[in-house]
Amino acid sequence: MNIDYPGLLKEPLPSGQVRYRVRPEGQPRKRITIHASPGDEDFQRQYLAARRGGTAKTVKPASTYAKPRSIGWLVNTYFEYLEARVSAATTSAKTLKKKRNLLARLLKRPDRVMLIPQEKLIEMQDGMAATPAQADAFIEAVAVMYDWAVKRKHVSHNPARGIDRVYVKGHGATPWKADDVRAFFQRHKAGSKPHVAMSLLLWTGCRVEDLTTLGRRHECVIEGVEAIRWTPGKKGSSEVAIPLLPPLKTATRAPIVQGATYVLGRGGKPYASGDSMSAMVKRWCADAGLGHLSAHGVRKGLAELLAELGCSQYEIMAILGHSEARTSEVYTRRVERWKLALGAMDRVTVSGAWI
Repeated sequence: MNIDYPGLLKEPLPSGQVRYRVRPEGQPRKRITIHASPGDEDFQRQYLAARRGGTAKTVKPASTYAKPRSIGWLVNTYFEYLEARVSAATTSAKTLKKKRNLLARLLKRPDRVMLIPQEKLIEMQDGMAATPAQADAFIEAVAVMYDWAVKRKHVSHNPARGIDRVYVKGHGATPWKADDVRAFFQRHKAGSKPHVAMSLLLWTGCRVEDLTTLGRRHECVIEGVEAIRWTPGKKGSSEVAIPLLPPLKTATRAPIVQGATYVLGRGGKPYASGDSMSAMVKRWCADAGLGHLSAHGVRKGLAELLAELGCSQYEIMAILGHSEARTSEVYTRRVERWKLALGAMDRVTVSGAWI
């Protein structure tokens, strides 16, 4: 059975497993078995090597097996450049992963010319009409790649620049209210993963991706007060230090299984990414009859609650880990942030707003 990639065959085995074999270009009778499937990190390298009639036994970059000056050559050369930047700690592994996911659709016909006509890119964008934000992200990723290619004189111009965006940004996530939190905790009791996750979102104001890393190692004592101190994963974030309030400490100690992070996935291991954590929180919300809400809405609701309680802009910045105010005012210093956060969280505790 032939699937998307030219010459790639997916063959079922008696065991119930499948294997992938490749017909080398110009050799219709020959079949080369590869040991990776579409989506695997090493698939491109093995597939392209087989299409050239060989096997990728030696560790060589995927671009060396691609047809010269093809889209497969360009995209894989760009990935190899990003891999080098990840190794040098100048680009995050998360950025590379997103680029791979977005640009993967360009590799389904890797032998095509590397300069894609603009009308073809628009056609691909139109084909993603059901997910407009993803369509715009795809075009932007292609544009950034071509900017890189133009600077290195691989191509003469950037066909992705000048394509209109299709996604119209709305009002963002719906803020949570106190009744929503109560409904969530009514469904997800103390000791459960959802209860721990929601407690962290409420009592720290962290982003959902931080749930994949926050754990006991971030606990400390500041001026005699138990606290949690960490630097959020979002690029450019400032260090956050806030009191470890009793409701949060109780919630994090309630699960029977304890591990490297407060919120654990299958097998007692941390969640692999912020995206997987976000999807899981969304599922927990749906289970509680709150399908219209999301993890980000908790953070937004907390910001509104803090404002209603009379917290200053800088106190809110301290709790949520913002580096600067929207109006680009001066940074909140680290010592001030701790004192402001202590006062702000005391107000939330006394108000009983989330209880």
